[in-house]
Amino acid sequence: MNREYHKWYSPALNREMELLVFGHAGLPGLAFSTSCGRFFDFENRGMIQAVSDKLEAGHLQLFCIDSVDAESWYNHTVVPRARLVRQLRYEHYLLEEVTPFVRYRNSSPCLAAIGCSFGGYHAINLALRHPSIFTNVLSMGGAFEPSGFLSGYYDQDCYFNLPTHYMPNMHEARYFDLYRRNNYTLATGVHDICREVNQRMAHILHTKEIPCRLDVWGDAGHDWATWQRMLQTYL
Repeated sequence: MNREYHKWYSPALNREMELLVFGHAGLPGLAFSTSCGRFFDFENRGMIQAVSDKLEAGHLQLFCIDSVDAESWYNHTVVPRARLVRQLRYEHYLLEEVTPFVRYRNSSPCLAAIGCSFGGYHAINLALRHPSIFTNVLSMGGAFEPSGFLSGYYDQDCYFNLPTHYMPNMHEARYFDLYRRNNYTLATGVHDICREVNQRMAHILHTKEIPCRLDVWGDAGHDWATWQRMLQTYL
């Protein structure tokens, strides 16, 4: 299997960022790990092995990226506004640096956003904010409601980074034309601590007539073993 390590200095984040690439062709996907996760988590936690046949066959290519959660949502050493600014700089890094890198390496017109737990939040939020770029979403046990990390602080940037807040009020036709062409899959477990917010997110999308697949797995929780099986099933 093709495996590549890349590191470059990010102008958006003002520091070096690392990522791993697995596979050589097929559907490209940005893979977000869990809260404060690292770019090597998908490899270390068995996720790459779970879809190794698809990666080797050229059906799938994963770009496993680093997070800055410890500098944004989870950084309680700075004021909430500074945490949001860091989140916005992270989005800029993904759109202006990582996405062009993916496009250079893979000519597919599609691009998936894939994530586990808080990585599921990143995946769905990025894809809903930029539906012309991200055509597929797979969220596994997505933690879609991080507003509690901001100690009660709330502003426009907070609102527009909380999909359970902004999507009920979304009405722009140009967005819906894209949403209804894209694919959204929310997978959770019957024992998942994030099951309720997944059901709420799916209800919001269904209310807006946006096609969304919600699967609640029986006898499954919020853990890597479950996410390995989900990755095998949906990709």
